[in-house]
Amino acid sequence: MSVRMPDGYASLPLIQRYVVWTVDRPGGQRYLRLLGSALREDVPDRDAFERALAEDAREVTDEDLGELLEFEWRGRLTAAWLIGLDQRTQFRRAIGRLLLASELAYAGQGYCFALARFGRPEDAEILVAYLDKYLQRTDCHCDQDRAIGALLHIDNKLGTNHANRFLARSGVWGQSAFANRDPLECRDRMAELCSFADRLMSGR
Repeated sequence: MSVRMPDGYASLPLIQRYVVWTVDRPGGQRYLRLLGSALREDVPDRDAFERALAEDAREVTDEDLGELLEFEWRGRLTAAWLIGLDQRTQFRRAIGRLLLASELAYAGQGYCFALARFGRPEDAEILVAYLDKYLQRTDCHCDQDRAIGALLHIDNKLGTNHANRFLARSGVWGQSAFANRDPLECRDRMAELCSFADRLMSGR
């Protein structure tokens, strides 16, 4: 999928509404919050941020999500989060293609979250294919920790063991750029994000 960057990209209503989230709203740059601080409790606008995120996940159209997935990493990251929050599994194939293409840094975090949130065997298959393709590479190590976390989360949910061969003593994880990362911490982080999503979308 090619990357679209139309003239005036940052001022497009679609970007202002879902990605930037600063027009007449508190919260700052939404995409930055989704990158790493969505779970933080020490921000003054946390409730407003969460309400608007859940509302947008429910109300955004599939057409708008498809368009966001054609943009650069900020749009793709945000779209993947909205897709995952509302569990729009009709985007599974598109998310899988984008993850396997691994075109843009940061966007993969959103793809892994969406697949973990879907949590089905076909999502595990996508994550396995991604790890098979990229875990051994030294020139492309952006989101493999998120992918193993998502895969372990799905394994834990379904009672499967797709991640075992990567994590075994002779597995690829120990020889990868992520050898010093604890995969169980990656799993726990993804579980926290999915619990956060459950809370938001249930209105609790």
